[in-house]
Amino acid sequence: MSKSSLYAISWVLGRRRWVRLSLLTLLLTTGCAAALRPAPPPMTEARCRAQPGFVFVAGGRFQSGSDQRERDYGYKISAAALGQTPVAIAQAETQLRSRRWFDRELAAATLELPGFCMAQNLVTQADYQLFVAATGHRAPGISEADYQRQGFLVHPYAAVRPYLWHRNAPPTALREHPVVLVSYDDATAYGIWRGQRDGATYRLPTELEWEKAARGFDGQYFPWGSQWRAEATNWGGSGIDGTSPVGRFALSRSPSGIDDMAGNVFEFTSTLVNDGQAAVMKGCSWDDLPGFCRAAYRHTRPITSRHILFGFRLVMD
Repeated sequence: MSKSSLYAISWVLGRRRWVRLSLLTLLLTTGCAAALRPAPPPMTEARCRAQPGFVFVAGGRFQSGSDQRERDYGYKISAAALGQTPVAIAQAETQLRSRRWFDRELAAATLELPGFCMAQNLVTQADYQLFVAATGHRAPGISEADYQRQGFLVHPYAAVRPYLWHRNAPPTALREHPVVLVSYDDATAYGIWRGQRDGATYRLPTELEWEKAARGFDGQYFPWGSQWRAEATNWGGSGIDGTSPVGRFALSRSPSGIDDMAGNVFEFTSTLVNDGQAAVMKGCSWDDLPGFCRAAYRHTRPITSRHILFGFRLVMD
């Protein structure tokens, strides 16, 4: 082998060693910089209280998910809302159990979360109108074809029409109702804009944050306790047949003081599944059965979904 060949090999090996050392140095210095960078301060009650419209949920342990006893209760109260006679109720319960609506809930567990700061109310139609006017973002809505294409129809498109906006304005009678017909990305975009406006950082709550805010620390089934109360919220048997103004039902206020934590609309959370293609939804809507209004209940919908049953609220970081 010639001297020139040996020199070339030596240079290549030396170059590779230099590259490895350079990469190692970069990783070490980056890691040290990250370690030296101060962690974001935890949310405090004083900081949260200083932001109008937000409520502090204290850190600590809480009971999440559900056990079989709670799920059985969910099936029973839902069947009781459907049937008028013992036979009809028993048949309804059998049918509900066959669909396994509540069997997909997280298993009961004691978890711990740091304190966080959640909006007391759902984002309203009027709130969202300010965002649309300021940014030119698309107004809430969905075409009949897209609505049919979603494939999880609970209502005909005729039920959607009263919620459609005209000339970038919501129906006048619904201004203080929760905004609906928005997607996960729409909700996220609203949070970014609102944060820039308020000088804060907003996001959607995680599934566990939402559940803790709704049920408190001791695992009660509903915001008001563990026994179903038909007058407590806007659900399928309330007789309202549509969304209602935010904060109307005092009993659906959570132990932390957050409104509409059962009923009115389902809420997008930031917890994603199916490779980020679907979001976990929490709460229950104005057309649901009692068992769906438990804080432990969860289901998922594509992040592109727009529906008259879906709304959202914010958390401040």
